[in-house]
Amino acid sequence: MPLLTKSKYLNGLQCPKLLWTVINDKGSMPPVDAATQHLFDQGHTVGDQAKAWFPEGIQVPIDFKENIVQTRQLVLKRKPLFEPGFLINNLYARADIITPVEDDKWDIIEVKSSTQVKDINIQDVAFQKHVYEKFGLKIRNCYLMFINNEYVRQGDIDSKQLLKMQEITDEVNAIANIQENIDKMFEIISKNRPTVKIGPQCSAPYACALNDKCWAFLPEHNVFNLYYAGKKAFELFQSGITDIKDIPNDYNLNPKQLIQKNAVTTGQTHIDKEAIKSFVQGLEYPIYYLDFETINPAVPLFDNTRPYQQIPFQFSLHIEQEDNSIEHHEFLHNNNTDPRPAFITALKNVLGNSGTIIAFNQSFEISRLRELSETFPEYKEWYNHLLPRFIDLIVPFRNFDYHNPKQKGSNSLKAVLPAVTEKGYDNLEINNGGDASLAYLDMICGDMTPEKKEKTRKNLLKYCCLDTEGMVWIVGELRKLV
Repeated sequence: MPLLTKSKYLNGLQCPKLLWTVINDKGSMPPVDAATQHLFDQGHTVGDQAKAWFPEGIQVPIDFKENIVQTRQLVLKRKPLFEPGFLINNLYARADIITPVEDDKWDIIEVKSSTQVKDINIQDVAFQKHVYEKFGLKIRNCYLMFINNEYVRQGDIDSKQLLKMQEITDEVNAIANIQENIDKMFEIISKNRPTVKIGPQCSAPYACALNDKCWAFLPEHNVFNLYYAGKKAFELFQSGITDIKDIPNDYNLNPKQLIQKNAVTTGQTHIDKEAIKSFVQGLEYPIYYLDFETINPAVPLFDNTRPYQQIPFQFSLHIEQEDNSIEHHEFLHNNNTDPRPAFITALKNVLGNSGTIIAFNQSFEISRLRELSETFPEYKEWYNHLLPRFIDLIVPFRNFDYHNPKQKGSNSLKAVLPAVTEKGYDNLEINNGGDASLAYLDMICGDMTPEKKEKTRKNLLKYCCLDTEGMVWIVGELRKLV
């Protein structure tokens, strides 16, 4: 019989098909992508900070067999243990930290890189406690250790300030059906692959790795692409409607959803020329097309930064003059020091004193500039003068003044650019902001060769450049429409 680990137990709580596949058809599981691996790596980094709370702690070897053997021996020492593993009745759980307390008891400390206690964390610890008690440990209390997002780094990381610890014993003890769940899961594992309809569980508590396969039967313009559909999409699906064009005319769609439905049904782009004309006429030369890239590490890398704070390290700026001439400026910090001082200086030098500043979903860029002006008060007045100049290019798309069925209900730049211009990001090695952030972190913190660093740098510049050049193209196409 296969092992039921705590990660597989959580898989089973989310979806029996996922559990069955992970155990019986592991080869069909997609490889872990870079973003997911980064979350794992970030969790390890936070875990290392948690260990600093217990200077007498002992690290148990990670190798599965050695972990089990060493754990049996080390629990006798009555010291805090890091990553001890317990195997009993084909159940296996490895703790982040267990610490000895009075009367031969132990406390469980689960470490997470989140900023709050979540329901799934309670289930995680409940399974652990169940296994440890079956093994013979006496458990006193259960705790969750997680990120304090109000911590501001000053000098070396202070792990006692970076992390919070909250007791969750009562919540864990309130979960009474763990053995019942375990029995059901072993039954699922022993039978043929279960059939499970797609549903909210596909994205909660985590995006399921099987989504691409399980959702592949849906048509291109399926009801889950309906703009801000929410529960409405599942209501339509459960009633047998999968394609947007098949939604009944009397169904309660809002005006934007109706525009999307009509565009899908007719195959024609919806265009409100008067609204687009008003938008275009509001632009003042020179026009500055601006985009930022950021990192947001869980453990702050620089002084005066908080956990998960967005730290800008790169910008691209295309400047369009009234004679339609274009010039391009770019910045990419190239070492592991705080990029913000050089970033804001370089941006101030090229952003000019007048003319429209265009960003796509401008709240992101404006928020970063506000944070920079708070950290570097000498730029506060400059920031205040910038604000009235901003215009958000997402507006005509978010308002559905323009909607191409190719957008599939999305108003993101990645959806709008190919829909409007038939150009996109597919040929770039870095083609989204998440990958850009990870590539930059790898470039400044990883063990890259000089050649790999230079290639990564060029790929980052190409990606961010396309974001702003793409906005130039979009505005050009909007002008042509009116």
